[in-house]
Amino acid sequence: MILVTTDFISGKELETLQLVKGSVVVSKNVVRDVFAGLKTIIGGELKGYTELLNDARRIATERMMGEAVMIGADAIIEVRFVTSEIMAAAAEVTVYGTAVKFR
Repeated sequence: MILVTTDFISGKELETLQLVKGSVVVSKNVVRDVFAGLKTIIGGELKGYTELLNDARRIATERMMGEAVMIGADAIIEVRFVTSEIMAAAAEVTVYGTAVKFR
């Protein structure tokens, strides 16, 4: 499955199928919160949160690709990620794009 952020794929003529998306809600770990709180005092990357969001983006992308495969897509164009906090201890990661077939 080809994923691109552009509205085209070089050398391919595309037929638009439909919007596809994937999302996941992840919650923070209490241990991560304690260490993150300490880290904010001295500064630096919060690696536990980076890993958490990277995993969430991967899961959301796999779900979007699964939806695209179910409708016979060859690729997904105009891929975008959105992350939002839905409560103090949880965030939603959504990815969406336009499923296309090659002509």
